[in-house]
Amino acid sequence: MLSFLLKLRTRARDLFRLSDAHTMLIWSVIVGVAGAFATVLFREGIAHLQILFTGSEGSFVEMARRLPWHTRIWLPAAGGFIAGCLLLMARRDAPAAGSKPNKPGDKPIHTDYVEAVAIGDGVMPVGTSLWRSASSLFTIASGGSIGREGPMVQLAALAASLIGRWVHFDPQRLRLLVACGAAAGITSAYNAPIAGAFFVTEIVLGAIVMESFGPIVVASVVANITMREFAGYKPPYEMPVFPPVTGVEVLLFVALGILCGVLAPRFLALLDVTKAGFGRLKLPLPARLALGGLVCGVLSVWTPEVWGNGYSVVNSILHSPWTWTALATVLVFKLIATAATVGSGAVGGVFTPTLFMGAVVGCLFGHGMNAFWPHGTSAPFAYAMVGMGAFLAGATQAPLMAILMIFEMTLSYQVVLPLMLSCVVAYFVARATGTKSMYEITLHRNREEAERLRLRATQMRELVRPADTVVRADATVQEMTRVFLEYPVKYLYVTDDTGRFLGAVALADITNDLLQKRDTSNKHACDYLKASFDVLTPDMPLAVALQHFMSFQGERLPVIESAQQPRLAGVVYKTSLLDAYQRMNPER
Repeated sequence: MLSFLLKLRTRARDLFRLSDAHTMLIWSVIVGVAGAFATVLFREGIAHLQILFTGSEGSFVEMARRLPWHTRIWLPAAGGFIAGCLLLMARRDAPAAGSKPNKPGDKPIHTDYVEAVAIGDGVMPVGTSLWRSASSLFTIASGGSIGREGPMVQLAALAASLIGRWVHFDPQRLRLLVACGAAAGITSAYNAPIAGAFFVTEIVLGAIVMESFGPIVVASVVANITMREFAGYKPPYEMPVFPPVTGVEVLLFVALGILCGVLAPRFLALLDVTKAGFGRLKLPLPARLALGGLVCGVLSVWTPEVWGNGYSVVNSILHSPWTWTALATVLVFKLIATAATVGSGAVGGVFTPTLFMGAVVGCLFGHGMNAFWPHGTSAPFAYAMVGMGAFLAGATQAPLMAILMIFEMTLSYQVVLPLMLSCVVAYFVARATGTKSMYEITLHRNREEAERLRLRATQMRELVRPADTVVRADATVQEMTRVFLEYPVKYLYVTDDTGRFLGAVALADITNDLLQKRDTSNKHACDYLKASFDVLTPDMPLAVALQHFMSFQGERLPVIESAQQPRLAGVVYKTSLLDAYQRMNPER
């Protein structure tokens, strides 16, 4: 069967003269459909487990309100325990799936789709991914305060990886196909095809290149069209009409961006602190997840809004008036519940809880501005809408994706100006004040970019090493021979009594005299001196020094303090210079 499909693909490509780019577009359509179906299956799984647990499906907040207080406590804990047992199965299955190299030279299989695309070869383990998705199902269906978009995107990316491996794609095209699957998953979860495409290109790939962006857009659009064919499918957030914003009020959205840029990294840092705290408990994994569910369950006795990913709460904030005390209460309780669920090790997404935090922070900010300036500010829900995008931009450090996502949800041009200002400001504030990002690959790229900027400004003084092979002008041949035998170098550097650089002595010249058995008893370093030896200076840029090395056949060059004061400061090795230049220009 497989050989028949391969022959069919080859004949179709020859018959219709399809290039690799055209072929990728066709496969991206297939992946878009597969990603949508994977998302639907996960949604149906949640609905069936809800019915199994409580006899009904729908909003988790409404489900919690209908349940007795004691059931609210034990149900998330029981769901967490089952989820932990399933995660143990995933860990047991991971070595069999090849998540670690078996021998030197083998490439690891990455369980996370971001790693599989960004640093892997697109291969994702089936067993581990399915066990983790099943674990996430139980955490979410039992009321855990975590997003469902993570496992949805993971399953869509897994489907793309399986399709690509089935037709024997090479690693480069397989990575692109998995990226298409991830875009299809995001689109299916949020009904935002443009933002889904930019999510993958901005966060996962790190660059917008048409060869990859085209198939990703196709997969994203096809997934959105496919999802619309299912009955009951609707966007997660029902956005109200955004009011016009004019005049000085625009500055308030800048202030909101600053606030979200400061708080978003702290929110992520809190999740990391909670993970470390649960790790120190030394409890078995099922017990840890049960404890996280228990915390969520206890909080839900007073505030049932902590259950679920917060869709219904955000929609209520956008369409109904909330007091600032109710907003502050739900913010604190939801923050604790999310930290407990995520920190315990539960599998799920932080994307949706981030949108929740942004909506509540924005609404609280709007309430505050209304109190100080009641006739000059928009309703609090407007700040909640923009706050969702700004908080997301600060947490993901992907402002373009955040802008497009909120814009697609509102389809309002009125929101564009305040949204762009807040998201961009939040992005720069988050990068300046925090070192946290929702995705580790973003931090990795930021560190690489900062290193490249630093290296572009690097001068030779940062690469200077001590010059151990230094002799005086009156050094004898015997003394110089001893240094040559101790150090595997081609040149010795000659200085006077004050350390002033005079030139260099070549190993070849001394060796030639010794082989010719010439009398060297009265010869000194000054007799072999090469006075016109090439030198570097501490303030010399990297690129200029590289030009010096290109015209010099040697491993190192001496560094003098300056042309006016030619004191020997040390040496620079070619390997250090090339390593810095390679890190500055990785594409070379």
